[in-house]
Amino acid sequence: MLSSSASSALTPAATAATPAVLPLLTQDYSAYTAADQHVWQLLFDRQMALLPGRAADAFLAGVQHIGFTREAIPDFREVNPRLRELTGWELVVVPGIVDDAIFFGLLADKKFPATTWLRKLEQLDYLEEPDMFHDVFGHVPLLTNPEFAAFLQQLGAAAQHHRHQPNSLELFTRLYWFTAEFGLLSQPDGLRIYGAGLLSSHGEVKFSLSEKPTRLPFSLTGVLDTAFEKDKFQELYFVLESMHQLPESLAELQAQLAD
Repeated sequence: MLSSSASSALTPAATAATPAVLPLLTQDYSAYTAADQHVWQLLFDRQMALLPGRAADAFLAGVQHIGFTREAIPDFREVNPRLRELTGWELVVVPGIVDDAIFFGLLADKKFPATTWLRKLEQLDYLEEPDMFHDVFGHVPLLTNPEFAAFLQQLGAAAQHHRHQPNSLELFTRLYWFTAEFGLLSQPDGLRIYGAGLLSSHGEVKFSLSEKPTRLPFSLTGVLDTAFEKDKFQELYFVLESMHQLPESLAELQAQLAD
């Protein structure tokens, strides 16, 4: 489900690989250049200036909980102990495209696949494939939230359980896409973003909350009936009234597949 490019910041892991991804890699932090650190700083500053009043409270709190700052690209050796302590999750490094079955298997095991390469300065505004700013800045803060982290783990486990049923992974992929990647949430103080694909995109943050796209109340039926494209701004977003709708929608999907 995730796409990436090979990176000089990848090295083979010394430990045995899990059954889900062979081989596992590690983040080679020493491979990051001053230019890489500058790009992280620019991206972090730009998003953190934009997201207050637009991002979900749980995301903004998560940035603080996980300890992300403008000063340095996150070091997974520091991120993972914090994440494990908060919700039992950890980042695992992947070198490229992760297919849906492997992706959901990792989620079921509380492992989030992340790339370690960072976009170049000339790519600040457009990137064909998700880099570590999307994977790490966009996703990790909400993995510190127990309710959301539990939903992702349950989503992965459910997808694994039903993976041999025809077209089932496509259904779980759509649920993931319109929630964890491009979901909106209605808070008491207004409409907010919680999807990582939006949180990590300067342009789509503004677009998603503007009058241009269509926004509909979240429903499992609506999500499952909606196809999506990966290389453009979304034309349709689904808005949660509460995070409680996430596990409820997953239970509904599992019930449908069990019939």
